[in-house]
Parts: sequence; structure tokens; C-alpha cells
Amino acid sequence: MNHAIRIHDTGGPDVLQWDETDPGTPGPGQVLLRHTAIGLNFIDTYHRSGLYPLPELPAVLGREGVGRVEELGEGVTGLKPGDRVAYPLHPGSYSEAKLIPADLLVPVPDGVTDKQAAAMLLKGLTAHYLLRRIYPVGPDDTILIHAAAGGVGLIACQWASHLGATVIGTVGSDVKADLARANGCRHPVVYGRESFVDKVRELTGGAGLPVVYDSVGKDTFDDSLDCLAPLGTMVSFGQSSGSVPPFDPGILAKKGSLFLTRPTLVHYIARRDELLSASEELFGLVGSGAIRITIGQTYPLKDAAQAHRDLEARKTSGSTVLIP
Repeated sequence: MNHAIRIHDTGGPDVLQWDETDPGTPGPGQVLLRHTAIGLNFIDTYHRSGLYPLPELPAVLGREGVGRVEELGEGVTGLKPGDRVAYPLHPGSYSEAKLIPADLLVPVPDGVTDKQAAAMLLKGLTAHYLLRRIYPVGPDDTILIHAAAGGVGLIACQWASHLGATVIGTVGSDVKADLARANGCRHPVVYGRESFVDKVRELTGGAGLPVVYDSVGKDTFDDSLDCLAPLGTMVSFGQSSGSVPPFDPGILAKKGSLFLTRPTLVHYIARRDELLSASEELFGLVGSGAIRITIGQTYPLKDAAQAHRDLEARKTSGSTVLIP
């Protein structure tokens, strides 16, 4: 019998239960995948709490995993049992085994471990659409990345630095500042002790930035707008401190005809060719050494509740991986 972490009701980490489950057998176009490593992402806490409601309960949490193909359904081509694959967006990854459509899987290349792949795919593809598609970052850009020592932040800082940009990043402690600096963030700013708005004004001579990447939400949104140059782009892609309250869009005009987007990864990898090309670029940079994947901590899958507590308390750094 297989096991999975399920919720039967929404709430705090204590609602996570270690349940016996039966993944079933693959139907047409599906694969039975045996997980070897599972990525933890902040959106998992939103699903658990009910901030982002799930279609039905009980439900298995998680949206990112790595494993071995165990069984193929009818019509699946290009895969065979034993293949090492990963996926970035499909519900139910907090499980020992699961069914998944074959066209959502990407091959994991040699030289990338299962733990690395679980720690990097969803976060790395997020960094890809942030830096390569929403606002294509270049060598003349100075940019701000919030939560620079987090899973997405560490990858995004390295990637932006590789593209030649100067990165300002906010962090929660001196230890995280050192970590961010070691991963391409030239100017880490510690929350509560320093003003990132003042730092941006100092570094840009008051001109402001072309783009801000904000995964924190409520606590940083207003000040992030004040960091932008006229015609700058505000990218609000998360809300770890809570959702941004309603505001008058006229504020964007007053602050310089700013652009605001609230993107999500699913729309940037909706086509398989987009998923494959972005994954190949990400894996290529990791393989070349341009991006190093920092796994800050691992937990047994059955201890997912503690992993959630630590993530929400901002006690984690880098990526967190759950091991079945």
C-alpha cells in the first residue's frame, strides 16, 4: 500500500495527514510515477490553509515531483519504465506514487540529481518566466528581487547575475544576506533594519528600477512601487505576507505610468513546447554551473507538517525537498 500526505479539511499544518492511498493503474496517455523527491513550494501552504481553495477534499497536496516511470498507459510513447522524469505543475505530489499525464513530464538529464531536480524545476521555471519573458533582463539593468534567499530568489539572483544585471535583494537576516550575496545578489538588504526603498534610491541616484519582482505581497507592495522608474514593471507573483489589499489603479499613473502584472507559471508553460524549451534552458544553466541549486533542508515526506511550519516561519533558506 502506498501513502500520501492528504488534507481532509483546510487549516494549519496539523491538518496534514499521512494516509494510505491507492494511486491506481495508468489510463490512456498516463504514467504511474514512483516519487524519489518532492519539491516544497509556498503555494502548498495556500492550498492547505484554504487561501487558494482546492476543487474537492480530501486532497493530496503538492505540485512538483521527481521520480521513475513505473508503468505506462496505452498510447504513451517516448518513455519507458525506469526513466527519470520530473514535472512542475500537477496536483498530488505529496505521495509515494501517483498517476500523471505523460505530456507533463520532462526528462531529467545526467548530472542533475533527483533532489536537485525536485528543488529547481517549479522554482527555476518561475525564474525563467520572470527574467526571460515578463521583463527580459539585460546587462544594463538593476533590478529588485524580494525574498532573495528563498527557493525562487536564489535561482533568480544567479540567473539575473548571469545575464549581467545588478541585483538588489531583500532578506530576513544577516545569514540570509550572506547566502543571497554568494548567489549573485550584489546588494542584499535586511528587512526591518534597512529600507530597500532608500537602498534603491541610493544605488540608482533616485532614478528607480525598470522592474521589481515581489513574492512577499502585502508587506512590500506599496514600497515596491516606490522603487520603480517611470514606465517600470511591478511583478507581484506571490503573497507570503498576505494578499495585497485593493487599491486605486490610478496610483500606477501617479507613480509614473507603471505596469503591474500578477502572473502564474501555468500560463507560461501551457504548451508542451514552452515547458520543454524553458526546462532545457534551466537544466542547461545548471549543467554549465551558471546556476547552483541550494537545497537548504530536507524532510521525510511524513514530516511535511513540520516543513510547512518552518517555511511559514521563514526558518528555511533555499529550496526544501521532501523525501518519500
